[in-house]
Amino acid sequence: MLLTIKSTRYPATDLGYLLHKHPAKVQSVALSAGTAHIYYPEATENACTAALLLDIDPVGLVRSKGSNSFSLDQYVNDRPYVSASFMSLAIAQAYSSAMNGRCKDKPELVDVPLPLEVQLTSLPVKGGEALLRQLFEPLGYEVTAKTALLDETFPEWGVSRYFNVTLRNTICLKYLLRQLYVLIPVCDNNKHYFVDNHEMEKLLEKGTGWLEEHPLKELITRRYLKNIGPLTNEALERLLKEEKAVEPEAASIDKKRLHDIRLEAVRDLLLTTDASTVIDLGCGEGKLLRLLKEYKSFQKLTGMDVSFMSLQLASKKLKLDQLNSTAKERITLLHGSLTYMDQRLKGYDAAVLVEVIEHLDEPRLVDLERTVFQFARPQHVIITTVNAEYNANYGNLQYGNFRHSDHRFEWTRAEFETWGNRVAEQFRYSVSYQPIGEVDENLGGPSQLAIFKRN
Repeated sequence: MLLTIKSTRYPATDLGYLLHKHPAKVQSVALSAGTAHIYYPEATENACTAALLLDIDPVGLVRSKGSNSFSLDQYVNDRPYVSASFMSLAIAQAYSSAMNGRCKDKPELVDVPLPLEVQLTSLPVKGGEALLRQLFEPLGYEVTAKTALLDETFPEWGVSRYFNVTLRNTICLKYLLRQLYVLIPVCDNNKHYFVDNHEMEKLLEKGTGWLEEHPLKELITRRYLKNIGPLTNEALERLLKEEKAVEPEAASIDKKRLHDIRLEAVRDLLLTTDASTVIDLGCGEGKLLRLLKEYKSFQKLTGMDVSFMSLQLASKKLKLDQLNSTAKERITLLHGSLTYMDQRLKGYDAAVLVEVIEHLDEPRLVDLERTVFQFARPQHVIITTVNAEYNANYGNLQYGNFRHSDHRFEWTRAEFETWGNRVAEQFRYSVSYQPIGEVDENLGGPSQLAIFKRN
């Protein structure tokens, strides 16, 4: 089985530094059931390709601890020939430094998005090409998949579940390797080794920065953890944990939770816009929707979230199963991601993102901007995010740390306004700002809000 990674960013041979593998050498790494060979079919300043060739030893496969207990299946299977969990193991061992974001000679390259092309031979996909695309396209990949009939003599048997796959993306190499490490066995829906708490921790570690926002987060988690209920549930709970703002050590004059204050501020603003249709992007458990449904002026309310589990909780707390048909038509819950275009996002008077943007890597904000401001293009957009300056008031928050472990950034007021002004100008909106919560004379409010109005 073969995996190749090609870079065309000049000088392309920088790929060798990132992978810690010299283009002029052939290197080998011993695995539990075979050997992984690393070599470069091409290595010029314009194009550099690193190949990972996995040679599985069938005898070693049978002797390995992870072998299937069914005796015949140990000898008659596709494992030596397909890109599956053995390939993930090879990636982890051959490219461990690159996957962990370490580059001794050129550390500045670690966080640079590169134009990369990946080719995988004989990737088994339980779910076919449709699932393959659903797994990779939300992460920004261009997917090309080729398969063949099982037997040309019997076309009624259908096509093979094995694909030769090409993936193209402009992405940091460390993220690409982590995503391949997780998603290759997810495609196959089979792993050759024992799954325990250690595997759950590896999933959460390798999934940081992308799995939390993936539309198929639950499916990926279940398959990666071999559908082991307790592990899957714990992993999803940790992925879905609700943001809790750090509270000051001193008692606040306003006893309301900051999250409730944010939602009420958004509600009050929406009431001034005359919006009758509102979509809450990143709705979580539907707290804002529960506030808005009490006002008849909001004739259509929609919540979208990448987490199916969160949507289930939202449905329960909104008591959708107890509503009459008219009330049910008024409230809709959608499963999806706001970082790629979706026809269901169009046609709303207002869109709301409450404490959402800081959970995305900053380079991915471009996708959010295009989806919300260019594609969906509502009359009003309300966005809230934490104010990093106010963190100085939280004595139990160490300098340099974020308020939530899943935050990718936290902006000052000036940084938020710089971003908001650029977005407004680029997509023809006007924008204004206001603090949320108890305002400090020097540091502003604990959260900050921007309201965009389409010109």
